[in-house]
Amino acid sequence: MSTLVRFEASLVPRNLVIDPPMTDAELEAFCARNQDVQIERTRDGVIRVNPPTGALTGHGNSEINRQLGNWWDEHQHGRIFDSSTGFFLEDGSLMSPDAAYVTPGQLKGMTRAELAHMPHLCPAFVIELLSRTDGLAETKEKMDRWIANGALIGWVVDPYRRCVEIYRADSEPRIISGPRIHGSGPVDGFVMDVAKVWRCYEV
Repeated sequence: MSTLVRFEASLVPRNLVIDPPMTDAELEAFCARNQDVQIERTRDGVIRVNPPTGALTGHGNSEINRQLGNWWDEHQHGRIFDSSTGFFLEDGSLMSPDAAYVTPGQLKGMTRAELAHMPHLCPAFVIELLSRTDGLAETKEKMDRWIANGALIGWVVDPYRRCVEIYRADSEPRIISGPRIHGSGPVDGFVMDVAKVWRCYEV
């Protein structure tokens, strides 16, 4: 692709269909050209362009990543990622979680050069934070795609209903509304204080 479009954040189209479809390398270059927005690709090849978040969502997401980072700092195994990281998945999609953890086993054999790009792997653990512009059904569908592509555990954090929906590869989703959420499997020992996340939405 010789010319890559750059969007103004205030004039962002939500969905694009590119013909012929961009390769993974072209899509990554397209994302780099448009760093003011978050770009994802569905398994059907539709490019989704997401505008920047509002301040409340940004604060909530920062708190979630801070807590995940504190847990990681206790053992420093694997890697954690925020919403600026894109992952190329097995079904052909490109998705970005609000927070994610990739295990040491998943990273084994990956070079520095490979990690400098958007990796072709699915995090073992992902978090999606519902924002004002997200539909609940759309966010749940996205979490279903994470699980279908290999994520072992996923959390949909809903600050509007003040609950967390837990997704696992081996069971149906369940909703938890307590003040703390305990991780398991790849994030065993991680405890998210959701009361602190809810406080990010208070004015």
